[in-house]
Amino acid sequence: MELLRVENLEVVYNDVVLVLKGLSLSAAKGRITALLGANGAGKTTTLKAVSGLLHGEDGEVTDGCVLYDGAPIHRLPPERIVRAGVFQVMEGRRVFEDLDVEENLRCGAFTRPRSSFAPNLEKVYAYFPRLKERRKQLAGYMSGGEQQMLAIGRAIMAEPRLLLLDEPSLGLAPLLVEEIFDIIRRFNQSEGVTVLLVEQNARAALSVAEHGYIMENGRVVMEGPSKDLLNNPDVQEFYLGLSQGGEKKNYRSVKHYRRRKRWLG
Repeated sequence: MELLRVENLEVVYNDVVLVLKGLSLSAAKGRITALLGANGAGKTTTLKAVSGLLHGEDGEVTDGCVLYDGAPIHRLPPERIVRAGVFQVMEGRRVFEDLDVEENLRCGAFTRPRSSFAPNLEKVYAYFPRLKERRKQLAGYMSGGEQQMLAIGRAIMAEPRLLLLDEPSLGLAPLLVEEIFDIIRRFNQSEGVTVLLVEQNARAALSVAEHGYIMENGRVVMEGPSKDLLNNPDVQEFYLGLSQGGEKKNYRSVKHYRRRKRWLG
């Protein structure tokens, strides 16, 4: 059963720049869905269309719709979307640097009853013991990985039904990426929260997702179960840097992929 469905979505910035060009995708309830693509493909714009954050950047949905639990939300203000259970963790973490860890987490709980703060705080600390150790530390003095944990923890405080994650691996060391994605998987499994995960790190995203979409130039060009995408030769060559023989290849040596794109033929 779907919690989110995006149908034939078109998004325009500044009344002239067409970024999404008839995009359609869905996110199954209680599952992790990955949305992959290179910079400029339209991934972040897709998340902002769902969370209602386009207007702050002169963006507008000009066609299509976003359905959340069967109801259209693409015309709603972001505060109503958050209260309905949709929470976006922005690219670049966006923590409040002059507030400490616990104050940041309290901001995430703004839409929840006061009685839920303490149990949700303990839940966050169970997922991220490092945050408990640093609960009185200013967020601006934390490492990038700790700030990413804090950003996700702040989302957990909001008790989301649909969690939108924008590039959670950005700028993080491989071991930390593995840790963050393991926590995302555990959170999804234990809480039943639906996750739409935007990533450039295809291997990490597809390792936790059940279903995946690949975007280019504002459109979905391929979709399928994550295992199928991981085994697809085009995905392996362009997004995972592997040739059909299994050896590593650099981006320059596989850029001819853009000229052939078998799935668009």
